[in-house]
Amino acid sequence: MRRDLLAYDLPPELIAAHPSPDRESARLLVVDDAPGCLEHAFIRDLPDRLPEGALVVVNDTRVLPARLLGRKASSGGKVEIFLVRKVADAHVDRSGERLPAERWRALGRSSKPLREGAEITIDGPASLVARIEGRDGGFGGAAPLAGAKPPSAERGLFDVVLFSPEGRSVPDAVEAAGHIPLPPYIRRDDDASDRARYQTVYAREPGAVAAPTAGLHLTEPLIERFSARGMELARVTLHVGLGTFQPVTVSDLDDHPMHAEAYRVPPETADAVARARQKGREIVAIGTTSVRALESAADLTREGHVVAREGETRLLIQPGYRFRVVDRLLTNFHLPESTLLALVGAFAGLPRVLESYRVAIEERYRFYSYGDAMLLRRQR
Repeated sequence: MRRDLLAYDLPPELIAAHPSPDRESARLLVVDDAPGCLEHAFIRDLPDRLPEGALVVVNDTRVLPARLLGRKASSGGKVEIFLVRKVADAHVDRSGERLPAERWRALGRSSKPLREGAEITIDGPASLVARIEGRDGGFGGAAPLAGAKPPSAERGLFDVVLFSPEGRSVPDAVEAAGHIPLPPYIRRDDDASDRARYQTVYAREPGAVAAPTAGLHLTEPLIERFSARGMELARVTLHVGLGTFQPVTVSDLDDHPMHAEAYRVPPETADAVARARQKGREIVAIGTTSVRALESAADLTREGHVVAREGETRLLIQPGYRFRVVDRLLTNFHLPESTLLALVGAFAGLPRVLESYRVAIEERYRFYSYGDAMLLRRQR
């Protein structure tokens, strides 16, 4: 599909820089099947807008504090490292000691080139060091490292080894020293409140570098109200990766390189989907990441079912895609000319989605990660 068909104009003041005062107070645009039939509601109304007995599927990934700020041990020059994906556990030898470490793929920037072997002392209360071991470029004006370019889908990534000279576990040190990786369109530094609000209440599997934002609206009391209406909650895991920040630069989405994202659909979720199908109940995905996990695990031999599966997905959903699993979708408002807007347009029909966006802008809805949401039914 042509990228320009996903364009729309958004007044910059509608980009939400902060979350709503509480999760359930965010606004909800309910898009019905009939053209032009829209209802303005709030997230607190969501249980009453879903069919009784539906299976609600959430993404339980946990956002890492993936932005590490520090200084070169050799010169004191400032460095920013953005962790993207863990590669493996490792060890480093330092002062005659063998210390536990982790190897990550990362982005980085500094005032002068990052060289292989350079050590970065990370700011903060934790004892944490990052050793550069890659040969690729950085991001956002970063000085490039010397060497060959990586494949286009991962251009700019390099390897970094993280360890604590005090022998502290790397996950603990990153949790203490890292900053929440707010999206680049939120033009402020992260603060203490983002630790809670840029995380779903059911997050438990660490590995994402961006939040599954539709899930940010849900609360424990709201989930209890799902149960009171006979709905079952199931979990998938999809670690939102670097691709969520990657703009579409090609004119045709078919040529867009999707980043691989790790995902898992556990056996209990596959069983829950099967039970829902047996009883004629709908599958409701909370967020586009839940959609991508479920559709990546679709059982091609049984319509509407999934298989338990774990691996990586590069699934690009755009108009023309045939959905096999998901019936309804709760999602935030997405950037123009993005793969996420293409997914939503494929799900509910692009003309209907763009008309809903036009109304949302007129009604001053708040957009993007900390913004409001919409509830969609799959077009038939």
